[in-house]
Amino acid sequence: MRSNTMANALDSIFNPGLGSTPDPARLPKALLYATSARLGGTGLDTTSLQGAMAAEGCGILEKVLCYGNNQTRIPSLKVRSLAAHPVRLLSFLNSQQYYGAKKRYVAWQAARELATGRFDGFHGWSEDCLRALFVARQRGIPTVLDVPTWHRNKGREKSFETKSEREDRTRTGLRAKIEQLPSSRQRTILEYDLADVILVASERAAETFLDAGIDPQRLAYVARGVDVEHYQPATAPGHFRLLFVGALIKRKGVHLLLEAWKRLALRDAELVLVGHVHDEIKPALRDCKTDSVTLAGFSANVRQHFMQASAFVFPSECEGSAKVCYEAAACALPQITTRESGDVVVHENNGLLIPPNNVDALASAIQHFYDRPEQLTSMGQAGRHRVEQVFTWQHYHQRVGHAYAHASKLCGER
Repeated sequence: MRSNTMANALDSIFNPGLGSTPDPARLPKALLYATSARLGGTGLDTTSLQGAMAAEGCGILEKVLCYGNNQTRIPSLKVRSLAAHPVRLLSFLNSQQYYGAKKRYVAWQAARELATGRFDGFHGWSEDCLRALFVARQRGIPTVLDVPTWHRNKGREKSFETKSEREDRTRTGLRAKIEQLPSSRQRTILEYDLADVILVASERAAETFLDAGIDPQRLAYVARGVDVEHYQPATAPGHFRLLFVGALIKRKGVHLLLEAWKRLALRDAELVLVGHVHDEIKPALRDCKTDSVTLAGFSANVRQHFMQASAFVFPSECEGSAKVCYEAAACALPQITTRESGDVVVHENNGLLIPPNNVDALASAIQHFYDRPEQLTSMGQAGRHRVEQVFTWQHYHQRVGHAYAHASKLCGER
């Protein structure tokens, strides 16, 4: 349960009413948008495109820096793709190091663009833009920082630099430099300090910033969206089919889901897991040997799986705002999830909220849905109505537009 102090702080976060438009006088005239993702595609590539579309819809988008252009809605003359970047020469590194190098490169390129004086606004992504934020601060350019997950400290109290972090930072040599390519916690926190406005995607994500002492007026609530034309209500299958979509890892609670499913041993029921199987989850899969679990693997088109399910489950312990929860709601699927996964589910309205890392609560929620098939339709319809009212991409564009105006206001008050 939230304290009154936390509830008051959450209430003071910048959160404009939907349906209104930002004050044009407050908006920048030429915004630079930079991301280490591609513009268009799946996952973060989708959200990156929608962020650029928010600026384009406000009439302020001057240029996009990205690692590939997979769309046609932003004019190609405004997009500078870094797909042929020199960092590709480092593709032999492990994924964390390689993506760390890509993020540093886009930050460097964004800083160079801002230094030209052509831009009066900047929208960057966490871990992608420290150097650019320094330049923007020097030139008095209002900035918006997109954070796809929680504060780097995840709500825990930490000193700015621990002993082990200091030892890692001061190591020398080529190997040490390569290992330092991923953004450190200190670099990420410096981004938070430099940005005028930090975009948070859920109340739980906002709480982690408030716990770290960030002024709530510097936080803007911009929950993600979903294409309600693409994701349509599902057709109920002939038996109880529970669906999970996401990376099959412990952070998303997959091991607990398998344990709960094995414990319940439901008759005429199926658990479908869609996503890449990571090594850490393989022991749990071996332990849950049953024909009622279907491993569908990674899918670039998850809509077909949503359309064939009875209900959706996503017991994650840490997300920014899980895109799959929006998609499941748009497909009129009732959900079992955690508050840590985002704000899509209202408890006992369009789903059940359970505490993370609690296999008993998870098993109880699954049993509840299994025993009450009549609730699945009504809860699913409530979820569809909820995203139509507050969580479409158009709603996201409105929120981001207001965040740009708010950043200009705060920048002017510095």
